[in-house]
Amino acid sequence: MSIVGLLTFANFNGVMAQDATTTEATEQVAATADSAAQAEAVAETAAEETAAPAEETTKSFHQVLKEKYIQGGAGWMTPVLLCLIFGMALVIERILYLNMATTNVKKLLNGIEDNVKNGNYEGAKELCRDTKGPVASIFYQGLDRMDQGLENVEKAVTSYGGVQMARLENNLTWIGLFIALAPSFGFLGTVVGMVQAFDDIEVAGDISPTVVAGGMKVALLTTIFGLIVAIILQIFYNYILTKIESLVDQMEDGSISFMDILVKYHK
Repeated sequence: MSIVGLLTFANFNGVMAQDATTTEATEQVAATADSAAQAEAVAETAAEETAAPAEETTKSFHQVLKEKYIQGGAGWMTPVLLCLIFGMALVIERILYLNMATTNVKKLLNGIEDNVKNGNYEGAKELCRDTKGPVASIFYQGLDRMDQGLENVEKAVTSYGGVQMARLENNLTWIGLFIALAPSFGFLGTVVGMVQAFDDIEVAGDISPTVVAGGMKVALLTTIFGLIVAIILQIFYNYILTKIESLVDQMEDGSISFMDILVKYHK
């Protein structure tokens, strides 16, 4: 009986030990799984935090421009924007007009010479009417006065040339005005923003960087936008001036050649 009891007690202790070992192993596996889950959760959180700034840095140019426009204040940014809109409208109108005013002067003079050489002044006038541009208009005015003598023809060409030059320079004054107004509105907005920043400092009773930096940033945005608008309009303004100078040179050279043709074939 004693031997049987000892064997039974030993088997019971073995079973208990195996159960304890199994339980401990299960707890270790569970603990490992929990640690892995926590590590995965931490990794996902870190990935989301890393992805969030990435999304913020991929803003489109339109979004950034809109954000800066709002920060600068609609009261001061709107006049600058209007200067850009009206200025660009006038610029586009001038560029289209000047491109349409460009004429192949050499071809036109050759056609006029062929008609005048044969005494066909009406044909030369018809050719000028069918040709676009200020040069053709000047030639038409001269041919229309052929019956009044070459002296009157020359006066007509000179006078109408001045009229055409004034038409070429039309609206340039307004473009120059918007070039001057855009940075002026920007500087004015900056000055007003600086005054508001100093008012905030006075109310806060402290010259902390946080109070000053916010007002300064908003104030300087108007100047930046005003200068950008002025630079854009100035570039197109200079292009238009260059185009006008080219057309004026064509008008002057063409008028001289035109008078030479009339003198050569006038009877």
